Amino acid sequence: MSGTVRLYVEHPLGQGQTIPLERAQAHYLFGVMRLEAGAELLLFNGADGEWRAEVAQVGKRGGVLVCREQSRAQAAPPDLWLVFAPVKKAQTQFIVEKAVEMGVAHLQPVLTEFTNSERLRVDKARLHAIEAAEQCGATYVPEVAEPQKLSRLLDQWPAERRLLFCDEAQAGGSSALAGLLALRDRAAGPWAILIGPEGGFSEPERARLQGFDFTHPVALGPRILRAETAAVAALTLWQAALGDWQ
Repeated sequence: MSGTVRLYVEHPLGQGQTIPLERAQAHYLFGVMRLEAGAELLLFNGADGEWRAEVAQVGKRGGVLVCREQSRAQAAPPDLWLVFAPVKKAQTQFIVEKAVEMGVAHLQPVLTEFTNSERLRVDKARLHAIEAAEQCGATYVPEVAEPQKLSRLLDQWPAERRLLFCDEAQAGGSSALAGLLALRDRAAGPWAILIGPEGGFSEPERARLQGFDFTHPVALGPRILRAETAAVAALTLWQAALGDWQ
């Protein structure tokens, strides 16, 4: 079903299950994508896998879909968080979308001393995450948490979750990939990646992060990267060394 429409729904999925459409979903399927009664599409809800479905009823303000058969079992990404300081609107949207495409389980925005951006709207970020999952074939949509201060997040950090601290002050240092590969045999369990704001981390923040046993400071190459580039680079390195790209 190459090119088939994929749609996220907040409704249980199963053989013969009917799914009533909200007005916005009906507009997208029938007004934008021009689907008609009998057309096939793919549905997922983040819990029941992906299902082939058929348009049973078409309407301007709604409609009904019917599940026919499961096309893919439910799959979750690695237990990986992306912790990031919000940047400008378009760049934050980019970070959210790429994180979903590359495979994270949880998105945690944080406010650092140098965070300087518009207020992040969690509802909008959630919509971007859903759209990315629809487009990339994922059956899982990561949670987007409410922003919180980095200091508070660290106060309650679970010690079993390792933290890949992407420290711009170490640019040009030892290879992040080599360091992660060296951890491969003893790095099972939950992880998180921390990306800072445009202004980087303050010295007190850097000192505190480096003082934890669960922290692994790394350089992302010989140059200082923009926040959105650093997120993609760090996710790529982690997935290649320790994630589900192996």
